[in-house]
Amino acid sequence: MSLFDISKLEEKLKELENKTSEPNFWEDTKNSTKVLTNIKSLKHKTTTYKDLKAEVENLIELSELATEDDADIVKEILKNTKKLEKDVEKFEISTLLSGKYDANNAIVTIHPGAGGTESQDWAEMLYRMYTRWATKNGYTVKELDYLEGEEAGLKSVTFEIIGENAYGYMKSEMGVHRLVRISPFDAGGRRHTSFASVEVLPEISDDVEIEINPDDLRIDTYRSSGAGGQHINKTSSAVRITHIPTNIVVACQSERSQIQNRETAMKMLKSKLLDLKEKEHKEKIEDLKGEQKDIAWGSQIRSYVFCPYTMVKDHRTNYEVGNVEAVMDGDLDGFMESYLKLKLK
Repeated sequence: MSLFDISKLEEKLKELENKTSEPNFWEDTKNSTKVLTNIKSLKHKTTTYKDLKAEVENLIELSELATEDDADIVKEILKNTKKLEKDVEKFEISTLLSGKYDANNAIVTIHPGAGGTESQDWAEMLYRMYTRWATKNGYTVKELDYLEGEEAGLKSVTFEIIGENAYGYMKSEMGVHRLVRISPFDAGGRRHTSFASVEVLPEISDDVEIEINPDDLRIDTYRSSGAGGQHINKTSSAVRITHIPTNIVVACQSERSQIQNRETAMKMLKSKLLDLKEKEHKEKIEDLKGEQKDIAWGSQIRSYVFCPYTMVKDHRTNYEVGNVEAVMDGDLDGFMESYLKLKLK
Protein backbone atom coordinates (compact mmCIF):
# COMPACT_ATOMS: atom_id res chain seq x y z
CA MET A 1 0.00 0.00 0.00
CA SER A 2 2.28 2.77 -1.26
CA LEU A 3 -0.38 5.38 -0.56
CA PHE A 4 -0.52 4.43 3.10
CA ASP A 5 2.34 5.21 5.50
CA ILE A 6 1.39 3.79 8.92
CA SER A 7 4.37 5.37 10.73
CA LYS A 8 3.46 8.86 9.49
CA LEU A 9 -0.15 8.38 10.51
CA GLU A 10 0.87 7.25 13.98
CA GLU A 11 3.14 10.29 14.34
CA LYS A 12 0.29 12.58 13.28
CA LEU A 13 -2.08 10.83 15.72
CA LYS A 14 0.36 11.28 18.61
CA GLU A 15 0.80 14.95 17.70
CA LEU A 16 -2.96 15.56 17.72
CA GLU A 17 -3.47 13.65 20.98
CA ASN A 18 -0.78 15.82 22.61
CA LYS A 19 -2.75 18.91 21.55
CA THR A 20 -5.72 17.79 23.64
CA SER A 21 -3.53 18.11 26.76
CA GLU A 22 -2.55 21.69 26.02
CA PRO A 23 -3.94 24.50 28.24
CA ASN A 24 -7.03 26.23 26.80
CA PHE A 25 -7.52 23.44 24.20
CA TRP A 26 -11.19 23.01 25.09
CA GLU A 27 -11.92 26.75 25.06
CA ASP A 28 -11.78 26.92 21.27
CA THR A 29 -14.77 24.70 20.45
CA LYS A 30 -14.34 24.80 16.67
CA ASN A 31 -10.67 23.84 16.82
CA SER A 32 -11.14 21.14 19.46
CA THR A 33 -13.99 19.56 17.49
CA LYS A 34 -11.83 19.53 14.35
CA VAL A 35 -8.89 17.95 16.20
CA LEU A 36 -11.08 15.28 17.83
CA THR A 37 -12.62 14.42 14.46
CA ASN A 38 -9.14 13.99 12.96
CA ILE A 39 -8.07 11.81 15.90
CA LYS A 40 -11.10 9.57 15.44
CA SER A 41 -10.39 9.24 11.71
CA LEU A 42 -6.69 8.45 12.20
CA LYS A 43 -7.45 5.91 14.95
CA HIS A 44 -9.89 4.14 12.67
CA LYS A 45 -7.33 3.96 9.85
CA THR A 46 -4.44 2.77 12.01
CA THR A 47 -6.58 0.21 13.85
CA THR A 48 -8.00 -1.15 10.59
CA TYR A 49 -4.50 -1.42 9.11
CA LYS A 50 -3.19 -3.33 12.14
CA ASP A 51 -6.20 -5.67 12.14
CA LEU A 52 -5.72 -6.45 8.45
CA LYS A 53 -1.99 -7.01 8.93
CA ALA A 54 -2.66 -9.37 11.85
CA GLU A 55 -5.17 -11.34 9.77
CA VAL A 56 -2.66 -11.68 6.92
CA GLU A 57 -0.03 -13.01 9.33
CA ASN A 58 -2.56 -15.36 10.88
CA LEU A 59 -3.56 -16.81 7.48
CA ILE A 60 0.07 -17.24 6.43
CA GLU A 61 0.84 -19.08 9.66
CA LEU A 62 -2.25 -21.27 9.31
CA SER A 63 -1.48 -22.13 5.67
CA GLU A 64 2.06 -23.18 6.61
CA LEU A 65 0.71 -25.58 9.23
CA ALA A 66 -2.07 -27.04 7.09
CA THR A 67 -1.63 -30.16 4.94
CA GLU A 68 -3.57 -31.46 1.95
CA ASP A 69 -5.44 -33.82 4.27
CA ASP A 70 -6.78 -30.94 6.38
CA ALA A 71 -9.73 -30.28 4.06
CA ASP A 72 -11.71 -28.27 6.60
CA ILE A 73 -8.75 -26.05 7.45
CA VAL A 74 -7.94 -25.47 3.77
CA LYS A 75 -11.57 -24.55 3.12
CA GLU A 76 -11.50 -22.12 6.06
CA ILE A 77 -8.25 -20.54 4.82
CA LEU A 78 -9.73 -20.00 1.33
CA LYS A 79 -12.91 -18.51 2.79
CA ASN A 80 -11.02 -16.12 5.06
CA THR A 81 -8.58 -15.18 2.27
CA LYS A 82 -11.46 -14.12 0.01
CA LYS A 83 -12.97 -12.04 2.82
CA LEU A 84 -9.57 -10.50 3.59
CA GLU A 85 -9.09 -9.62 -0.08
CA LYS A 86 -12.37 -7.68 -0.05
CA ASP A 87 -11.52 -5.99 3.25
CA VAL A 88 -8.08 -4.94 1.97
CA GLU A 89 -9.57 -3.55 -1.25
CA LYS A 90 -12.16 -1.59 0.72
CA PHE A 91 -9.43 -0.23 2.99
CA GLU A 92 -7.27 0.65 0.00
CA ILE A 93 -10.17 2.61 -1.50
CA SER A 94 -10.62 4.52 1.77
CA THR A 95 -6.97 5.66 1.53
CA LEU A 96 -7.78 7.24 -1.84
CA LEU A 97 -10.19 9.61 -0.13
CA SER A 98 -7.61 12.29 0.52
CA GLY A 99 -9.29 15.23 -1.24
CA LYS A 100 -9.84 18.50 0.61
CA TYR A 101 -13.47 17.78 1.41
CA ASP A 102 -13.65 13.99 1.01
CA ALA A 103 -14.14 13.39 4.75
CA ASN A 104 -17.13 15.76 4.89
CA ASN A 105 -20.85 15.05 4.86
CA ALA A 106 -22.47 15.15 1.42
CA ILE A 107 -25.37 17.37 0.32
CA VAL A 108 -27.17 15.69 -2.57
CA THR A 109 -29.84 17.15 -4.86
CA ILE A 110 -31.79 15.12 -7.44
CA HIS A 111 -33.77 16.71 -10.29
CA PRO A 112 -35.80 14.80 -12.90
CA GLY A 113 -35.23 15.59 -16.57
CA ALA A 114 -37.91 16.29 -19.17
CA GLY A 115 -40.64 13.69 -19.34
CA GLY A 116 -43.04 14.47 -16.53
CA THR A 117 -44.21 11.55 -14.40
CA GLU A 118 -41.78 9.04 -15.92
CA SER A 119 -38.68 11.11 -15.04
CA GLN A 120 -40.10 12.13 -11.67
CA ASP A 121 -40.56 8.47 -10.78
CA TRP A 122 -36.96 7.79 -11.86
CA ALA A 123 -35.74 10.60 -9.57
CA GLU A 124 -37.62 8.96 -6.68
CA MET A 125 -36.01 5.60 -7.51
CA LEU A 126 -32.54 7.21 -7.36
CA TYR A 127 -33.37 8.81 -4.02
CA ARG A 128 -34.33 5.39 -2.65
CA MET A 129 -31.16 3.85 -4.11
CA TYR A 130 -28.88 6.36 -2.36
CA THR A 131 -30.82 6.05 0.89
CA ARG A 132 -30.32 2.27 0.78
CA TRP A 133 -26.60 2.66 -0.01
CA ALA A 134 -26.12 5.12 2.86
CA THR A 135 -27.94 2.92 5.38
CA LYS A 136 -25.97 -0.19 4.34
CA ASN A 137 -22.71 1.69 4.85
CA GLY A 138 -23.59 3.09 8.27
CA TYR A 139 -24.43 6.63 7.17
CA THR A 140 -27.38 8.74 8.33
CA VAL A 141 -29.70 10.34 5.77
CA LYS A 142 -31.41 13.62 6.56
CA GLU A 143 -34.00 14.96 4.14
CA LEU A 144 -33.66 18.73 3.76
CA ASP A 145 -36.16 19.62 1.06
CA TYR A 146 -38.69 17.53 -0.88
CA LEU A 147 -41.11 18.51 -3.63
CA GLU A 148 -43.56 15.79 -4.63
CA GLY A 149 -44.33 14.91 -8.25
CA GLU A 150 -47.76 15.61 -9.66
CA GLU A 151 -48.77 11.96 -10.14
CA ALA A 152 -45.80 9.98 -8.81
CA GLY A 153 -42.17 10.42 -7.88
CA LEU A 154 -40.64 13.79 -7.05
CA LYS A 155 -39.91 17.16 -8.67
CA SER A 156 -36.79 17.67 -6.58
CA VAL A 157 -35.19 16.45 -3.38
CA THR A 158 -32.21 17.65 -1.36
CA PHE A 159 -30.84 15.46 1.39
CA GLU A 160 -27.71 15.15 3.47
CA ILE A 161 -25.67 11.98 3.91
CA ILE A 162 -23.96 12.26 7.26
CA GLY A 163 -20.80 10.37 8.18
CA GLU A 164 -17.06 10.15 7.54
CA ASN A 165 -16.09 10.21 3.83
CA ALA A 166 -19.70 10.60 2.67
CA TYR A 167 -18.68 13.24 0.12
CA GLY A 168 -15.58 11.28 -0.88
CA TYR A 169 -17.73 8.37 -2.02
CA MET A 170 -20.80 10.27 -3.23
CA LYS A 171 -18.87 12.65 -5.52
CA SER A 172 -18.70 9.74 -7.98
CA GLU A 173 -22.48 10.02 -8.43
CA MET A 174 -22.45 13.60 -9.72
CA GLY A 175 -24.01 13.79 -13.19
CA VAL A 176 -26.90 12.60 -15.33
CA HIS A 177 -28.36 9.10 -14.80
CA ARG A 178 -30.32 7.38 -17.60
CA LEU A 179 -33.08 4.79 -17.19
CA VAL A 180 -34.44 2.43 -19.88
CA ARG A 181 -37.52 0.38 -18.95
CA ILE A 182 -41.07 -0.57 -19.82
CA SER A 183 -43.01 2.32 -18.33
CA PRO A 184 -45.57 1.44 -15.62
CA PHE A 185 -47.34 4.67 -16.61
CA ASP A 186 -47.78 3.71 -20.28
CA ALA A 187 -50.96 1.76 -20.95
CA GLY A 188 -49.40 0.50 -24.19
CA GLY A 189 -46.48 -1.08 -22.33
CA ARG A 190 -43.87 0.74 -24.41
CA ARG A 191 -40.22 1.20 -23.56
CA HIS A 192 -39.25 4.62 -22.22
CA THR A 193 -35.94 6.40 -21.60
CA SER A 194 -35.79 8.80 -18.65
CA PHE A 195 -33.12 11.05 -17.19
CA ALA A 196 -32.39 12.59 -13.80
CA SER A 197 -29.49 14.70 -12.56
CA VAL A 198 -27.61 14.22 -9.32
CA GLU A 199 -25.68 17.13 -7.78
CA VAL A 200 -23.28 16.39 -4.93
CA LEU A 201 -21.57 18.99 -2.74
CA PRO A 202 -19.55 18.70 0.47
CA GLU A 203 -21.06 20.21 3.60
CA ILE A 204 -18.72 23.03 4.57
CA SER A 205 -17.66 23.28 8.21
CA ASP A 206 -18.00 26.51 10.17
CA ASP A 207 -14.24 27.14 10.15
CA VAL A 208 -14.29 27.76 6.36
CA GLU A 209 -14.75 31.47 5.75
CA ILE A 210 -17.24 32.46 3.07
CA GLU A 211 -18.38 36.08 3.04
CA ILE A 212 -22.09 36.49 2.37
CA ASN A 213 -23.59 39.98 2.28
CA PRO A 214 -27.06 39.88 3.93
CA ASP A 215 -28.21 42.46 1.37
CA ASP A 216 -27.55 39.90 -1.38
CA LEU A 217 -30.11 37.48 0.06
CA ARG A 218 -33.84 37.14 -0.52
CA ILE A 219 -35.39 34.96 2.16
CA ASP A 220 -38.87 33.51 1.72
CA THR A 221 -40.82 31.37 4.17
CA TYR A 222 -43.57 28.91 3.31
CA ARG A 223 -45.39 25.90 4.70
CA SER A 224 -43.56 22.59 4.58
CA SER A 225 -44.93 20.06 2.10
CA GLY A 226 -42.90 16.91 2.73
CA ALA A 227 -43.21 14.14 5.26
CA GLY A 228 -42.96 15.16 8.88
CA GLY A 229 -46.02 14.26 10.85
CA GLN A 230 -48.57 16.56 12.42
CA HIS A 231 -46.21 19.50 12.81
CA ILE A 232 -45.76 19.87 9.07
CA ASN A 233 -47.96 22.45 7.23
CA LYS A 234 -49.17 24.12 10.47
CA THR A 235 -46.66 26.96 10.31
CA SER A 236 -44.58 28.67 7.65
CA SER A 237 -41.38 27.13 8.95
CA ALA A 238 -39.81 26.17 5.61
CA VAL A 239 -37.17 28.57 4.31
CA ARG A 240 -36.02 29.38 0.77
CA ILE A 241 -32.94 31.55 0.29
CA THR A 242 -31.98 33.16 -3.03
CA HIS A 243 -28.48 34.55 -3.47
CA ILE A 244 -29.29 37.38 -5.86
CA PRO A 245 -25.83 37.94 -7.48
CA THR A 246 -25.48 34.27 -8.51
CA ASN A 247 -29.19 33.31 -8.60
CA ILE A 248 -28.39 30.27 -6.46
CA VAL A 249 -31.51 29.01 -4.64
CA VAL A 250 -31.49 26.71 -1.61
CA ALA A 251 -34.39 25.53 0.53
CA CYS A 252 -34.90 23.58 3.74
CA GLN A 253 -38.09 22.32 5.38
CA SER A 254 -36.82 19.40 7.46
CA GLU A 255 -36.38 21.13 10.80
CA ARG A 256 -39.14 21.95 13.25
CA SER A 257 -38.45 25.67 13.44
CA GLN A 258 -37.90 28.44 10.93
CA ILE A 259 -34.63 29.38 12.66
CA GLN A 260 -33.22 25.84 12.27
CA ASN A 261 -34.33 25.64 8.65
CA ARG A 262 -32.66 28.98 7.97
CA GLU A 263 -29.39 27.81 9.55
CA THR A 264 -29.40 24.61 7.47
CA ALA A 265 -30.25 26.52 4.27
CA MET A 266 -27.36 28.92 4.93
CA LYS A 267 -25.02 25.92 5.24
CA MET A 268 -26.26 24.67 1.87
CA LEU A 269 -25.74 28.11 0.33
CA LYS A 270 -22.25 28.26 1.79
CA SER A 271 -21.37 24.94 0.15
CA LYS A 272 -22.66 26.10 -3.23
CA LEU A 273 -20.83 29.43 -3.06
CA LEU A 274 -17.57 27.75 -2.07
CA ASP A 275 -18.02 25.36 -4.97
CA LEU A 276 -18.47 28.33 -7.31
CA LYS A 277 -15.48 30.14 -5.82
CA GLU A 278 -13.18 27.14 -6.19
CA LYS A 279 -14.18 26.62 -9.80
CA GLU A 280 -12.88 30.09 -10.60
CA HIS A 281 -9.41 28.93 -9.53
CA LYS A 282 -9.41 25.49 -11.16
CA GLU A 283 -8.73 24.48 -14.74
CA LYS A 284 -11.16 21.57 -14.63
CA ILE A 285 -14.73 22.55 -13.91
CA GLU A 286 -15.62 19.02 -12.82
CA ASP A 287 -13.19 18.98 -9.87
CA LEU A 288 -15.77 19.52 -7.14
CA LYS A 289 -19.19 19.35 -8.65
CA GLY A 290 -18.78 17.61 -11.97
CA GLU A 291 -19.21 18.92 -15.48
CA GLN A 292 -22.65 20.44 -15.89
CA LYS A 293 -24.62 19.07 -18.82
CA ASP A 294 -28.21 19.00 -19.97
CA ILE A 295 -30.35 16.31 -18.35
CA ALA A 296 -30.80 14.50 -21.64
CA TRP A 297 -29.50 11.94 -24.13
CA GLY A 298 -25.74 11.77 -24.62
CA SER A 299 -24.84 13.50 -21.35
CA GLN A 300 -25.33 10.56 -18.98
CA ILE A 301 -22.58 9.23 -16.71
CA ARG A 302 -24.42 5.95 -16.11
CA SER A 303 -27.19 3.92 -17.74
CA TYR A 304 -29.64 1.62 -15.95
CA VAL A 305 -31.29 -0.80 -18.38
CA PHE A 306 -34.30 -2.84 -17.21
CA CYS A 307 -35.45 -3.93 -20.68
CA PRO A 308 -34.80 -5.67 -23.12
CA TYR A 309 -31.91 -6.92 -20.92
CA THR A 310 -30.69 -5.95 -17.45
CA MET A 311 -27.49 -4.00 -17.00
CA VAL A 312 -26.09 -0.97 -15.22
CA LYS A 313 -23.05 0.59 -16.92
CA ASP A 314 -20.90 3.54 -15.94
CA HIS A 315 -19.79 5.32 -19.12
CA ARG A 316 -16.75 6.94 -17.48
CA THR A 317 -15.12 3.77 -16.13
CA ASN A 318 -16.89 1.09 -18.24
CA TYR A 319 -17.67 -0.75 -14.99
CA GLU A 320 -20.91 -2.68 -15.41
CA VAL A 321 -23.08 -5.25 -13.63
CA GLY A 322 -26.05 -7.32 -14.77
CA ASN A 323 -27.94 -7.36 -11.46
CA VAL A 324 -29.86 -4.10 -11.81
CA GLU A 325 -32.10 -4.91 -8.82
CA ALA A 326 -29.11 -5.14 -6.48
CA VAL A 327 -27.86 -1.78 -7.72
CA MET A 328 -31.24 -0.15 -7.16
CA ASP A 329 -31.16 -1.66 -3.68
CA GLY A 330 -27.98 0.29 -2.91
CA ASP A 331 -25.16 -1.93 -4.18
CA LEU A 332 -23.04 0.95 -5.51
CA ASP A 333 -19.60 0.22 -4.02
CA GLY A 334 -18.20 -1.21 -7.26
CA PHE A 335 -19.16 1.91 -9.23
CA MET A 336 -17.76 4.26 -6.61
CA GLU A 337 -14.50 2.35 -6.23
CA SER A 338 -13.87 2.11 -9.99
CA TYR A 339 -14.44 5.88 -10.25
CA LEU A 340 -11.98 6.64 -7.44
CA LYS A 341 -9.35 4.36 -9.01
CA LEU A 342 -9.86 6.05 -12.39
CA LYS A 343 -9.20 9.45 -10.84
CA LEU A 344 -5.75 8.22 -9.70
CA LYS A 345 -4.62 7.44 -13.25
